[in-house]
Amino acid sequence: MTTAQYPDTKLLINNQWVDAADGKTLDVLNPATGEVIGRVACAGTRDLDRALEAAQKGFDAWRKIPAFERAAMMRRAAALLRERAEDIAHILTLEQGKPLAEARGETLAGANIIDWFADEGMRVYGRIVPSRNPAAHQMALKEPVGPVAAFTPWNFPINQVVRKIGAALAAGCSFLCKAAEETPASPAALIQAFVDAGVPAGVVGLVYGNPAEISNYLIPHPVIRKVTFTGSTVVGKQLAALAGAHMKRVTMELGGHAPVIVAEDADVALAVKVSAASKFRNAGQVCISPTRFLVHRSLVKEFTQAFVQHAESLKLGDGLVEGTTMGPLANPRRLTAMAKVVDDARQRGAEILTGGKRVGEHGNFFAPTVVTRIETDADLFNNEPFGPIAGIRAFDRLDEAVNEANRLSYGLAAYAFTTSFKNVQYLSDEVQAGMLWINQPASPSAELPFGGIKDSGYGTEGGHEAIEAHLNTKAVSVVGV
Repeated sequence: MTTAQYPDTKLLINNQWVDAADGKTLDVLNPATGEVIGRVACAGTRDLDRALEAAQKGFDAWRKIPAFERAAMMRRAAALLRERAEDIAHILTLEQGKPLAEARGETLAGANIIDWFADEGMRVYGRIVPSRNPAAHQMALKEPVGPVAAFTPWNFPINQVVRKIGAALAAGCSFLCKAAEETPASPAALIQAFVDAGVPAGVVGLVYGNPAEISNYLIPHPVIRKVTFTGSTVVGKQLAALAGAHMKRVTMELGGHAPVIVAEDADVALAVKVSAASKFRNAGQVCISPTRFLVHRSLVKEFTQAFVQHAESLKLGDGLVEGTTMGPLANPRRLTAMAKVVDDARQRGAEILTGGKRVGEHGNFFAPTVVTRIETDADLFNNEPFGPIAGIRAFDRLDEAVNEANRLSYGLAAYAFTTSFKNVQYLSDEVQAGMLWINQPASPSAELPFGGIKDSGYGTEGGHEAIEAHLNTKAVSVVGV
């Protein structure tokens, strides 16, 4: 086990770690114990003004650096992230709670994402457009949009920052991030890797503080030219409206409520192995977590028994303890939310097959929970639980399952299990989601688009489309030269 200690976290402004101008800080708690483990600086208006000034200067410098040199610095940052992965993973688990193996995987995956965007940034091409006027030379040029304001959550404190910073820096933009106050130290370690890799002052910045105050100040500010947010649909709509009022480009990765369709011809063992592991990863605090399990009636008994067996086999505990397979929820608010979801299901006649309650008196532990005989009007089947609760419901015809999968306004991720090519084609055509994984766990990669539709947002944080969202297109036509 690494010996890294949990550090206090400051603000990064102009490549310097500084306290807030007014000295304000917040406690950081370990969700496995409830104990204070550190403090994080909270930015005020004076700090934000300095960060914005630095971001503008950073953009002015970064946009002029050749893409090849920008890529080299990004790859150095990725290499540093790999070298420091054990210490960063330890810090991430202390502040977020997920098992150390998951924290380590998140950190190393972040390095891979940076590498991919570094290379993709060298493939930002404009084009020559044939002219109707033989004397004219026409071009479409790609230019970075400008400084980016990013707002990231606590559930994946490395992953959610790295997807945003990778695309922004690859496009030639500077990047100012407001990360989560509950998990501040691991994003700080990520950003430090870019500083140590040699990016000019102001290219990357990191602030913490009151989320509403910071977003209401940064988004309308004329320095900021793009906004990217990961979080709840309710907050995302508010920020998108604010950005729209100031004509700011926006990427929104919002809430999900992923359905899982287990068709009549599915491999049940595979479906349980894949979807149960995905359900309880990070204690279900994953935007693409499978939640609504729609299983063909002929398979539902076998599927449910195996799913419960998996849930009961999980070892709940401190993420730093060897053998832990599911850590605590991130904060006490999640415990209250889980209890409400379970109580609502029980009141509507559902059966709680396992779990359904808090575990222990210390820390934010909630037992892996499986609910069956659930009606579609239950809270669990309508609102994203964002926790370790799975609801299982039988269907008779595949179109019924698809209709239920599409019923909600969410459209982020979906999963399906089938051995029929006909079903694959039908599901691919009819399931309304930004991402659909069939016969496999979620396997997002830097080269694959990552984003939702409907109330789950718009834009993507993967693939070349993610870089395109950070670029302006300029038409240039020249005659007589």
